[in-house]
Amino acid sequence: MGDNSLFCKSGGCTAKLGAGLLGYVLDKIPRPLYDKNLLVGYDSKDDAAVYQVTENLAIVQTLDFFPPMVSDPYLFGQIAAANALSDIYAMGGEVKSALNIVCFPEQEDLNILGEILRGGAEKVTEAGGILSGGHSICDPEIKYGLSVMGTVAADRFYKNNGGRIGDKLILTKKLGVGIVCTADRVGEAAKESVDEAVESMTTLNKYTVEICADYRIHACTDVTGFGFLGHLHEMMAQNLSCRIDSSKILTIRGAFDCAEEFLLTAAGQKNRNHTASFVKFDGIAFAMEEILFDPQTSGGLLVAVDKRDADALLRKLTEAGIPASQVGEILEKQENEILVF
Repeated sequence: MGDNSLFCKSGGCTAKLGAGLLGYVLDKIPRPLYDKNLLVGYDSKDDAAVYQVTENLAIVQTLDFFPPMVSDPYLFGQIAAANALSDIYAMGGEVKSALNIVCFPEQEDLNILGEILRGGAEKVTEAGGILSGGHSICDPEIKYGLSVMGTVAADRFYKNNGGRIGDKLILTKKLGVGIVCTADRVGEAAKESVDEAVESMTTLNKYTVEICADYRIHACTDVTGFGFLGHLHEMMAQNLSCRIDSSKILTIRGAFDCAEEFLLTAAGQKNRNHTASFVKFDGIAFAMEEILFDPQTSGGLLVAVDKRDADALLRKLTEAGIPASQVGEILEKQENEILVF
């Protein structure tokens, strides 16, 4: 299957540019001409673009790709595809079509590429979409992902910054996959931990968003490279605050122990540097702090749901086998944007 040293250097969403650096660059890009049909652009730092095409219908567009974070090409293809597809679900949309994005060394074993594409194609099919093409370039390092198009009702889609005071915050996957994958790269992660992380990363958020459609969701984002706290900070949109109960945060087996052993990611430290000033920790262990800053690959949805629907939604998610937990609530603006206790 070729040289696995090509894999797992700094893969998954740990390879993303830091939020601070990215924000600095985006702030300097001239704003596009006004178009009333562009319902969501990059101004809100949302998960995908939403463009209205008819009175009732909008399309959702996104793309995502990165280097491998696991040594198995087939699993890498599944994870990268699930991660890209997740942005459609974070907007409340339905996947329709996808295009492959491929960077691959020209002299490398093409069986590796075939396995990556097979894994990705299976996830697109599971999502109910059709893989309709793509683009490839020669590159010294393997990278793979998708450009995805979906649809959503023009008057019923989720933004990341629409939360309201009193909303309950529900997280739908466990945290810690970045830390566990880092530990695995240096041979310090238990097989059970890696298996649980892979299962989480290959699970589509399709099933979560299908359940959420029956409830009053005011905001939603998927937790990926900026970590739980980074994406939560974007959700607060500078005009809200929240309380997070760390005892409700579910974690990948072994992630806490790995964090205690300082098996951390550079991207996690970038996340801390960018977000820490917005967060107050009250009696939280260092390892839990690191898990909350940890970059997630193909992470869960973080949902702000009307408090009247929170218990029913959580019950439905749990009954469906989704590892969801009510982790906090949104408050009016406080001195500390995010309080973690």
